[in-house]
Amino acid sequence: MPQPTKELRLAVLIDADNVPHSAIKEMMDEVGKHGFPTVKRIYGDFTSTQLQGWKNVLNEHAISPMQQFNYTTGKNATDSALIIDAMDMLHTAEVDGFFIVSSDSDFTRLATRLREGGKRVFGMGEKKTPMPFIKACEQFIYIELLRAPRAAPKAAGSTKAVQPMHAVIDSGTDLKKLMTTTIEDFADDSGWVALSGLGSGLQKKQPEFDARNYGYTRLGDLVRTLPYLEVDMRDGGSGNKHAYVRVKRKG
Repeated sequence: MPQPTKELRLAVLIDADNVPHSAIKEMMDEVGKHGFPTVKRIYGDFTSTQLQGWKNVLNEHAISPMQQFNYTTGKNATDSALIIDAMDMLHTAEVDGFFIVSSDSDFTRLATRLREGGKRVFGMGEKKTPMPFIKACEQFIYIELLRAPRAAPKAAGSTKAVQPMHAVIDSGTDLKKLMTTTIEDFADDSGWVALSGLGSGLQKKQPEFDARNYGYTRLGDLVRTLPYLEVDMRDGGSGNKHAYVRVKRKG
C-alpha cells in the first residue's frame, strides 16, 4: 500500500447511517496509516434507536457527534450536513485531505469536488458501496477487509495461483491482467518498476485495489506469490533495500 510522503492532516467525516459502529476501532486504525486525523466528526440522528450503538464508542475515539434531526421524511439531513461541512473545510480548514466514511453513492460528487480543489480523498465503506463513489476517491478501503483473516505465507517454490478471499471481497478482477498491464505501463526500458510505483499505478486504475482483498497485508507479500512476476531487491543506499517487479520473461 502506498504511503504518503508526509504526515497528512486529515478530516475524517463519518456517515453514521451507512457504516457499522462495531468496526470503529479498525476504521480509525486504518485512518492512522494514511495521516493524522485533525478533524473527526460523525453525522446522524443520534436520538434514533438505530444509532444507539454509536453513543458508546464515540468518546473512546474522540469523535465529535454532529446531531441531525430528520424533520422531513425522505430528506437526508445527514448527507447534507456532511457535504456542507466538507465544503467549508475545503476553503477554510488546514487539512491536506479527507476520509469520507460511508457506503452511500450520494458522496460521489463531493469526493470529485474535493479532489478538484487539490485535496487528497480517501473513501471507506462496505463492499455494497456503489462503484461511482469508489472511483471518485483516490483510494477506497472496504471495511470488511479490516477484520479479514490474513493468508498464510506461501511455501517456497509453490506455483499455486492466488485466489481472492471469498469471505471478504471477490470483485471479479482479472488480477493477472491488472498486474501485468500496470507493470507495462509504468516500467522502465528493462521492464522493471519499483514496488511503490506499482502500488500507485494499481490504485490509479482501481481505487479499491488492496492486497488485503487477496488475504495479504502488503502488496509485496501478494506480488511474491504470483508465478508470472519476479522481484528484485536492490540496494537503495544506507543499507536499505528496495523491491522492483517485472513480468517474467518467457524462457
